[in-house]
Amino acid sequence: MTDQKIPRSLPLSEAMTISAQAIGEVMAGRSLTEVLDQLDAHERPIVQSLTFDALRKWVRSHELIKELIPKTPPPEVEHLLSVAIALFLHNGAEGKGYAVHTIVDQAVKACSEYEPTMYAKGLMNAVLRKVSLAIQAENEKPYPPDPVPMFFPPWWRANLKRNYSKAWQAMLIQQAQRAPLILRVNAQQHTRQEYQDLLQQAGITAEPIHSVAGTALDSALLLREPVPVADLPGFYSGAVSVQDAGAQLAAVLLDPKPGERVLDACAAPGGKTAHVLELAQCDMIALELDGERLGKIGGNLDRLRLQSDAVRVVRGDASKGAWWDGKLFDKILLDAPCSASGIVSRHPDIPFLRREADIQSLQTRQRAILEQSWKMLKSGGTLLYVTCSVFPEEGEDQAVWFATKHADALRLSAPGQILPDELNDGFYYALFKKNGP
Repeated sequence: MTDQKIPRSLPLSEAMTISAQAIGEVMAGRSLTEVLDQLDAHERPIVQSLTFDALRKWVRSHELIKELIPKTPPPEVEHLLSVAIALFLHNGAEGKGYAVHTIVDQAVKACSEYEPTMYAKGLMNAVLRKVSLAIQAENEKPYPPDPVPMFFPPWWRANLKRNYSKAWQAMLIQQAQRAPLILRVNAQQHTRQEYQDLLQQAGITAEPIHSVAGTALDSALLLREPVPVADLPGFYSGAVSVQDAGAQLAAVLLDPKPGERVLDACAAPGGKTAHVLELAQCDMIALELDGERLGKIGGNLDRLRLQSDAVRVVRGDASKGAWWDGKLFDKILLDAPCSASGIVSRHPDIPFLRREADIQSLQTRQRAILEQSWKMLKSGGTLLYVTCSVFPEEGEDQAVWFATKHADALRLSAPGQILPDELNDGFYYALFKKNGP
């Protein structure tokens, strides 16, 4: 069996050790994005691949660990086992991957290279050999009794079951899959067809995504076989960005026009800000409270060659007006802080990090930002409320609350709740026009 096609800039044993340590950080409550951002460029691709797979197959791997080890091992050993077992499961699910002896050998070597796990080399070897036999015996059948191999906390499952009684399990199964690579062509540089031709010349096959939830998309391309961004023609000169098709709806629904004054109220890392500017040359403010994430906005705009005197990146709290100069906006994009429950396929650490109490606190913050944003909008202007959530508390419940409270808020047509599927993450969209008192 040939090895899976992932970058080999690190020995597998070293990558497994770093991945296990990254999982430990997630279990301690730290965002996996933050952890991966600290890695060198040559380390990140393989470590991210291993860690994502381990988190996506968490339930099944820990069923096997519990079955084969009577006493729960220390976290360092348990996390390394979960990384190795995920590689076995990857083999079964996709019909390709590392050879069994390679996984066992490299996992044992990883034990010997990291002091907290040195004592567990024999345990690692014995358990992984039993795991390989157990998985082989299953003959790639669904994992009984739970067909979802990924961890979702009970309160999360209960919320989805209550709100999506027919679709909830399919949603979880879908979110446990690897997300496809979806591109947004920079309309300032190429049409979609022009860029698709460039990809074809580079030996990369792409398919256009013409619409999502009934809304036309002119710049979305799907790559069923993902490639490193470095292989994408013109990526570093701004020809294209990686962005989910559902996320591409934001700028399209906002419908910016040249010269309009536009606010992206929670802008980092800048993907939606950039898309707005690709569609129209606006007088734009990209607002972000997090100082570290703020720098990513400018970096994205620089790469896409969208920086200008009309674009300002501002640090400030979108729920307060201290940063605001008093000039009203024609349009406001409010991509509100949320649970991110819709983008689990791209961020499999999210179910491990969220707590049920988070939803209420996020709902309170979303309402505060909605209220402040409405104050800054011109009469006749439009506000687009967006979350990457599938929980109604952060979506339709908020839209109903806002429309009920504001008599001058006219609700316009927008997709509402978009559920995750094989081509798209989960998003919520509500569009309001300010009619005046």
